[in-house]
Amino acid sequence: MTVVHLVRHTAVAAHWAGRCYGQSDVGLSRDGRAAARALAPRIAALGARRLYVSPLRRARFLAGLVLREAAGAGLVIEPRLAECHFGGWEGQSWDAIYAASGDAMMGLVTAPETFRPGGHGEATFTLRDRALAWLEEAVRGADGPVVAVCHGGPIAAIRGTLAGAPVMDWPGLVPKVGEIVSLEVLSA
Repeated sequence: MTVVHLVRHTAVAAHWAGRCYGQSDVGLSRDGRAAARALAPRIAALGARRLYVSPLRRARFLAGLVLREAAGAGLVIEPRLAECHFGGWEGQSWDAIYAASGDAMMGLVTAPETFRPGGHGEATFTLRDRALAWLEEAVRGADGPVVAVCHGGPIAAIRGTLAGAPVMDWPGLVPKVGEIVSLEVLSA
């Protein structure tokens, strides 16, 4: 068994509240930066030799702070840990998306293999597949705990898949910002 700690980035800038930001490279709020500073020592204490991080700056900020605390840890920027790409929805308010799409947005969970948000976004199972490919590779090469700083979508997809939960339940598996989710994963 390998212990895997998945950390969701801290709070984004306030003007992004209520908006779909997915793979948009948004910054953190003042509170988000303060929370990251408080969280970094806890993550460093988990003892990972490698810290995996999404390429998006809201995750990289926290990872940079962790590296200052974790002597000898290496950083791996991992694109497979990026948030879902929401296509034409990126940057829009969720209210505007619902007004334009209505219940069709439920395709994220009712047609996870084919529904592409915003017309050309990433299907839920595409997100799942890349996140699981990363997990399998990280666990196979692990010589201790695995730590990744990433986003709600990849974390929910990993948690949901490992638990055998239906995709409809995955939104409830998205952790709060700044939350650490710890899982035991069978090594290959």
